[in-house]
Amino acid sequence: MLLSDILMLMICGSISGFLAGLLGIGGGMILVPFMILVFNHLGFDQEVIVHMAIATGMATILFTTTSAIWAHHKHGSIDWKLVASLSPGLVAGSLIGGSEIFEALNTSWLSLFFAIFIVYTSIQMILNKKPSAGRELPGALGLFSFGAFAGGLASLVGAGGAFITVPFMLWCNVKPHTAMATSSGLGFPIAAAATIGYMYGSWGLPNLPAGSLGFVYLPAVACIVAVSILTAPLGAKMARKLNVTQLKRIFGVMLLMLAVFMFNESRKAFGF
Repeated sequence: MLLSDILMLMICGSISGFLAGLLGIGGGMILVPFMILVFNHLGFDQEVIVHMAIATGMATILFTTTSAIWAHHKHGSIDWKLVASLSPGLVAGSLIGGSEIFEALNTSWLSLFFAIFIVYTSIQMILNKKPSAGRELPGALGLFSFGAFAGGLASLVGAGGAFITVPFMLWCNVKPHTAMATSSGLGFPIAAAATIGYMYGSWGLPNLPAGSLGFVYLPAVACIVAVSILTAPLGAKMARKLNVTQLKRIFGVMLLMLAVFMFNESRKAFGF
């Protein structure tokens, strides 16, 4: 990689790490469009660029969530009992989604699916709409079923799952601050299982560049993680001081701009 590529990845990594701690998101959705630019610049095969960007972004979540988890854990904000209850389903869904479904999707449909996901997430953040409290958490079977669904969906878009786990926890009367912090804890099993699934499902593909473990491009992971693990605790610290609602709206507008880029990538992949 050229110095310009390394700097872009490190800048994006610092931002994604900060947002992981601040908003409880994995940061992968920010990284993917920029990694597509870098991978295009490096001349990677067009058939695997989007897959590699999403898988590599998810791999970095392993490290950003670990840093954010520690920061939230020190303040007793994470419901570890809930993390333990949801993790089996999350792991199962992420493994299946990452290994069986992800590789089967071609670049055009994956780009379109990711763009739609970004639009949905950005609208949620701009409106800051909170679901009305409904009931208590379901039993073991209900938690496993929801976890499998959330893990499978998160593995397809390279996200830590907060976009679906936080609304679910709020709907089940989990306190908002606890839900945001717990989503960091839930992001780790999703990222771990999905990353293993990505690597397993794409192992041995002939059109992957040197330095890859399946769809995961290790040099990019190293560049991003080197800075994101430093900025994630800063984001967690700032979350207790700043107006997160306003920041979410600003971030939502930024995501809409990134969605335009991804829709354009999808258009080119479809040949329009």
